Amino acid sequence: MAAVEVSGLRKTYGDLVAVDGIDLEIAEGEVLAILGPNGAGKTTTVEMLEGYRTPDAGTVRVLGADPQTGGRAWRERIGIVLQEAGFEELFTPRELIRLHAGWYPHPRAVDEVLAMVGLEDKADARVRTLSGGQRRRLDLGLGIVGSPELLFLDEPTTGFDPSARRRAWDLVDRLRDTGATILLTTHYLDEAQHLADRLMVVDHGRVVAEGTAEQLAASAGLGAVIAFRLPEGVTVADLPDLGAPASAVGQVAEVRTSRPTADVAALAGWAVQRGVELVDLTLTRPSLEQVYLGLVGTEAAVDAAGEAAPAEGVD
Repeated sequence: MAAVEVSGLRKTYGDLVAVDGIDLEIAEGEVLAILGPNGAGKTTTVEMLEGYRTPDAGTVRVLGADPQTGGRAWRERIGIVLQEAGFEELFTPRELIRLHAGWYPHPRAVDEVLAMVGLEDKADARVRTLSGGQRRRLDLGLGIVGSPELLFLDEPTTGFDPSARRRAWDLVDRLRDTGATILLTTHYLDEAQHLADRLMVVDHGRVVAEGTAEQLAASAGLGAVIAFRLPEGVTVADLPDLGAPASAVGQVAEVRTSRPTADVAALAGWAVQRGVELVDLTLTRPSLEQVYLGLVGTEAAVDAAGEAAPAEGVD
């Protein structure tokens, strides 16, 4: 059964088309990551799924309901971690989590939430004393305190140090194990690859590709690269017929192929028959960064490195 079903989703702001006919389905228990450059329409899409923005066209069903009319009973089943959230500075994390827990019929225990997000040592500190990363952990805590069936995570680890990011990843893995459905937007490609069962790339308000990292590589026309040092006296013209032509830079031959297993086997058989060694033989699959840039262009290079700040305004 699908936790999220979207068809023909569209949102405009004057002449700006922020979301242009997106179709989307997320299965129960699935973790989906939405990737895209700043201004691609990621956040606008998520906000329509959360019920914060009204679509101009299309249909949206989230946990079987229209987010615009779902009401309190529906909202008790979802959790939301926004890009930015404001807190009352004089409260403590324990007080805020206890307050939010009271809004849900089956909340997690306050101490459990504090431990899950790594705020045990800051549980009774005033919010005004928390660092940016600690405030982001509090965002996560407030998002999960209601034991949501569906959790929206919008740039959840922005401002985290590497240790805190890993802890957040472990938290998402634990939530996945409980059967929760998770929709994640992120600029960190390693985060998306680690956490998501499936990736969706959005650009200019449209879905340009979706699937696993391997499926995205195929859709972007990128294959694995077989590389090795040419044996003495051998040129690329002497190599066996492969799924793609080989090229050489100096004595290093490369083949970009969509059938790496078959081509490696053909090369190995050819080398054995000729009695030569394929020195420094490597098989390298395209990185998610290469795939992403192949789909959205080099202008997204900063995003792919995980260094871009979330877009202001419409995203």
